[in-house]
Amino acid sequence: MFNRLAANPENKPEEILKALHLQQGQVVADIGAGGGYFSFRMAELVGETGQVFAVETNPDFLRYIEQQARKQGLQNVVPVQVSGDLPELPLQQIDLIFMRNVTHHLPRRPEYLKHLRKFLKPEGRVAIIEYQKAKLFSFRRLFGHYVSKEKIIQEMKQAGYQLEQELNFLPRQHFTIYKLPLT
Repeated sequence: MFNRLAANPENKPEEILKALHLQQGQVVADIGAGGGYFSFRMAELVGETGQVFAVETNPDFLRYIEQQARKQGLQNVVPVQVSGDLPELPLQQIDLIFMRNVTHHLPRRPEYLKHLRKFLKPEGRVAIIEYQKAKLFSFRRLFGHYVSKEKIIQEMKQAGYQLEQELNFLPRQHFTIYKLPLT
């Protein structure tokens, strides 16, 4: 029920996962994990030596994620409840921060994006998938459930990230991947 849209082949979940280039043993933070579809899939890809933090504000989603992870035998999925505006995760431990359809919900987005930097390993990446503005009337457009690709690129640059890759295979979303600059 919670994961119907994420799992829909029209939304290209397999292509998204392939583009992330996850490897065994990596640590991922799925921010705005929702029903956990991508958390579960990424947990399989990083394997028993890896870990996925399923970060969510909604306690119902977190309970569902915990139940489903147990049911699927995924001991490497760690539900993380966000209390307040900013998540807390292990410092400099994360290989990939994944955010799908969540940036339009973030309070103080530039500050939030900058806050995430401290959790990344030096070679860590941030993958952002966000809705594009609909051309015609839609609930997404009516309720502001989108952020333009240009705005996200600008805010990520202001937060200290470098654009690594733009992917253009999603029908209603844009997909960008960022890294920390070399020091």
